Amino acid sequence: MSIAEGPATNGSKTVRHHDREYQVIGTRPVRHDGADKVTGRAKYGADVRLSGMLHGYVLRSPVAHAKIIAIDTSRAEALPGVRAIVTGADLPEVGDRVAELGEGAVNLRHLSANILAKDKVLYQGHPIAAVAADNIHIAEEAARLIEVQYEELPVVIDVIGAMKPDAAVLNDDVRTVEFGEVVSDEPTNVAEKFLYEQGDPDAAFSSADVVVEREFRTATVHQGYIEPHTSTALWHGDGRCTIWTSTQGAFTVRQQVAELLEIPLTWIKVVPQEIGGGFGGKISVYEQPVAVLLSQKSGRPVKVTMSRTDVFQSTGPTPGSYIRVKIGANRDGKIVAGEAYLAYEAGAYPGSPINPGCMCILACYDIPNARVEGYDVCVNKPRTNAYRAPGSTNAAFAIEAVIDEVADQLNVDKLTFRIDNAAREGTRRPDGVVFPRVGLVECLNVIRESEHYNSPLEGPNRGRGIASGFWFNAGLKSSVTVNVNTDGKVTLVEGSTDIGGTRTSLAMQLAETLGITAEDVQPIVADTDSVGYTDVTGGSRVTLATGMAVYEAGIKIRELMCARAAKIWECDTTDVRYEDDGTISGPGNQSISFKDLAGKIIATGESITASASISAPASSNAFGVHCVDLEVDPDTGKVRILRYTAAQDAGTAIHPAYVEGQMQGGAVQGIGWALNEEYIYNQDGLLTNANFLDYRMPTCFDIPSIETIIVEVPNPDHPYGVRGVGEVPICPPPAALNSALHDAIGVRMQELPMSPPRVLHEILKK
Repeated sequence: MSIAEGPATNGSKTVRHHDREYQVIGTRPVRHDGADKVTGRAKYGADVRLSGMLHGYVLRSPVAHAKIIAIDTSRAEALPGVRAIVTGADLPEVGDRVAELGEGAVNLRHLSANILAKDKVLYQGHPIAAVAADNIHIAEEAARLIEVQYEELPVVIDVIGAMKPDAAVLNDDVRTVEFGEVVSDEPTNVAEKFLYEQGDPDAAFSSADVVVEREFRTATVHQGYIEPHTSTALWHGDGRCTIWTSTQGAFTVRQQVAELLEIPLTWIKVVPQEIGGGFGGKISVYEQPVAVLLSQKSGRPVKVTMSRTDVFQSTGPTPGSYIRVKIGANRDGKIVAGEAYLAYEAGAYPGSPINPGCMCILACYDIPNARVEGYDVCVNKPRTNAYRAPGSTNAAFAIEAVIDEVADQLNVDKLTFRIDNAAREGTRRPDGVVFPRVGLVECLNVIRESEHYNSPLEGPNRGRGIASGFWFNAGLKSSVTVNVNTDGKVTLVEGSTDIGGTRTSLAMQLAETLGITAEDVQPIVADTDSVGYTDVTGGSRVTLATGMAVYEAGIKIRELMCARAAKIWECDTTDVRYEDDGTISGPGNQSISFKDLAGKIIATGESITASASISAPASSNAFGVHCVDLEVDPDTGKVRILRYTAAQDAGTAIHPAYVEGQMQGGAVQGIGWALNEEYIYNQDGLLTNANFLDYRMPTCFDIPSIETIIVEVPNPDHPYGVRGVGEVPICPPPAALNSALHDAIGVRMQELPMSPPRVLHEILKK
């Protein structure tokens, strides 16, 4: 094991559990898109300007649940400057088919109804109709002239209430599915049930010396991306269309639009723009099909951009949840049994991250006897979407609180208790997965050995807490093409939208493979016509999976360069070697640099280019452990964070500064989720805080400098050991803060957010 201090971030360091040395990987080059980003030249979705472009505006439901009796667009159509109006009647009947989005699946009939409502509205903000006009003001005025007649229905916004037999049912076509089979005869809000079990949990609980069971609730939370959803569509005269959009997956947009509008896939070109954040919220389509329909109907390009209120009311947040956890342990400090019941809000249509929540909730621990039960439940809120380790943060909040309480009842140190029961190589999760080599124990150990954990914490109402978190990290499919240029530099064409600096992390892996500098690689994020199929930027998969494709293409380039050198030297290819520093060596001590050989490409034959398409292993299994110090104001319940340290197994940190940034960014989002953030609905299902003024996200005044410890336990399935880092950091913060709250004032919170009124309520109750 070796420790390297990171120069770019105060308090950061890397702890390596390998001896491999790299030339490019682990360095901190300037990001390739940095100049355009800081000078404002980078083109985002709202920057698209086309000749003759119209502007679209979407009319949305003012009520949370109602039948649509009638829609009259005649007054809007008569307004000067209006060029097209579309409603749900303009969408094809796509039927009951399921489409895979790269990070979750969706029923196309439900997705279509979410784009433009047909017979019912299921949440405030549900799109009803859309107008394209000469400018946005005319479009908005016209939308207000559309007359919609509603028959209001009872509203269900609580996940437990929605599961009751007498609850109002949102979707007449939803039946409960269990193990792939329909198990309910009548329409229901419970779309799916999951059940995982191993060992004999009932017997194990009976024999346990300590058993703790608690209930938890978490609120609906927004991803908090700064750029609202925006798309521009151009319907060409030959039936083809082009879409410029802010998205996490251009190919996913192409597939969804093709399915929803019944357009041949190849006739759709999606051009991904720079993206101002997504975190899982920009995978499903919302405005893209609407822009295409308006363009088709008007014969002009149409841009549709959501307002901030539209984003809050109408796009997918992460689900609120109800969770019950039960843990049993023996007096020797070993967990013998675990049980979890999870019910997640799906929003208006099925598809919450309940299954990932079920798979994550006990994943940090070696529990031989376990049962996990999960429910996907429809409520009158927007259809939920992924948010950074979807489903795992809710689960971590619950399980980690119970783990703390079990340790307290056993009178053992909470960190030692976690180490003794931590998942490690060979541990079997309740859903059947057996872990390969993983780094949870290493993360726990570096926190235990950290200066933060061993520093004194003095003063009243102050506490220190720790918590662990887990995410699988997705694999999925990626494609790249590499071209060698005659100046010795290479062009890397890839299809992964760059959200967190992945252009550079991919360029660095190619540079390492070819033995050249990162600056000698020019990465390009291409449209869907210019590169092979690539799944979404999500699930911490890009540096991992697209990186594997980059490595394979790089190996092919090495082979082609060796073949070209053999042709020049008139020798057999087997006599030529490609050295790790980019030198090509041959018989008789002949050698040539990558740059010099590249300069001879045109003169000696065809161009040198290579492509690779891969389907990466499904999971790389990443863990993190966070430690936090805080202070509580006993008069107001306000929490002030004093110090924060995040440790995470990154496998291999390709660009340590980006890894640190992901760890810090995820921790900040988790802190917001823990202390302040929530959708606040009234009894009629109306969202009362649909803006960044009333939806309280943390700012620089709320967060201390977050220290990071990068742990490197290489992933055996990746050529450079990458695990991916973007998801895990959001999982531990609410649980870690809850742990510190108990240490500070002796109360255990069981509801998120742990806002000042809730904390004060618990203080007064105590």
